[in-house]
Amino acid sequence: MHKRRRLLAAVISTTFATALPALAQSAARIEVYKSPTCGCCNDWIDHLKANGFSVVAHDVGNNAARARLGLPARYGSCHTAVVDGYVVEGHVPAREIRRLLIERPQAVGLAVPEMPFGSPGMDGPKYGNKVDPYDVLLVLRDGSARVFQSYR
Repeated sequence: MHKRRRLLAAVISTTFATALPALAQSAARIEVYKSPTCGCCNDWIDHLKANGFSVVAHDVGNNAARARLGLPARYGSCHTAVVDGYVVEGHVPAREIRRLLIERPQAVGLAVPEMPFGSPGMDGPKYGNKVDPYDVLLVLRDGSARVFQSYR
């Protein structure tokens, strides 16, 4: 009987460990607040959709949403999004959003301040194939931030 319980516990543990990343890979719903005329915001939304996100866009601008969601203005960019309780500001790669949803840190969310060339939505021939180094910041609840991922 004891062996059976250990086996069941191992199966449950393994199932949970493999299901968590799969959950983060599923079509997470992300709401984006942006200007109705911003092309790079639409390009970022296309990046999210191509990476399996379900996107709902609100063409109302993003300053009020950023403030309402508690993200300090110093981390601002041209669009603000919300996914599973986290704020995503600017041109954050889908890969880092997935990582955020797997790791679930105690944080407000992620930000790529300003609009660096080469980030998703600011990449490709449309932007002269320019690539700037940039950091994806993990914005903490006290308003501070640390580098979550660097792109060089």
